[in-house]
Amino acid sequence: MAVTFSDLYADSGLKALEEFLSSKTYISGDQLTKDDIKVFVAVVADPGSSFPNVSRWYNCVSSHLATRFPGKAAGVNFGGKAAPVEEPGKVAADDDDLDLFGEETEDEKKAAEEREATKKSSSKKKESGKSSVLMDVKPWDDETDMKKLEEAVRSVQMEGLLWGASKLVPVGYGIKKLQIMLTIVDDLVSVDNLIEDYLLTEPANEHIQSCDIIAFNKI
Repeated sequence: MAVTFSDLYADSGLKALEEFLSSKTYISGDQLTKDDIKVFVAVVADPGSSFPNVSRWYNCVSSHLATRFPGKAAGVNFGGKAAPVEEPGKVAADDDDLDLFGEETEDEKKAAEEREATKKSSSKKKESGKSSVLMDVKPWDDETDMKKLEEAVRSVQMEGLLWGASKLVPVGYGIKKLQIMLTIVDDLVSVDNLIEDYLLTEPANEHIQSCDIIAFNKI
């Protein structure tokens, strides 16, 4: 059954449309139709938060139309008093000539694909740089359990941090230090913070006396 709207340029008309759209996504059915286009033309602009259902519907229709007409609009204003919306059912004879949802031509498809490719390319985040770090981790004394020391080091986990190979290197007087490789994503991990906030604080500092950076190379 056809529905009638009037005075959509005024709050009284928008109020009626607001109530109508409170339980609907589109004017007719569950997808965009020419009914939506007719009502859309009659609504002067997005009414905003004053009429949230109308605003949601208006922006939905607008986004569909934007994909069909990708050119940049300069903006058009109209003078004089706005005319009330034409009653549905009084369809102009040339309505069928305006097919906004017909088959795309090959040129349109190609242009759409190019726009999508450009969009993906521009929105793709630039990959962060990585660094390879060689670090010495020293125990408190020769009685420190080096296995537990290494476990304390590797227990530190965070995004952008990858622990690598390790070995024990004699220092003297029966003391050994842990020499370990790690790879970091520069934008995510600071080696200084890793040492000060994680390795030299409880509970890791029960085993770790100090840490030194031996090598730092960009990958």
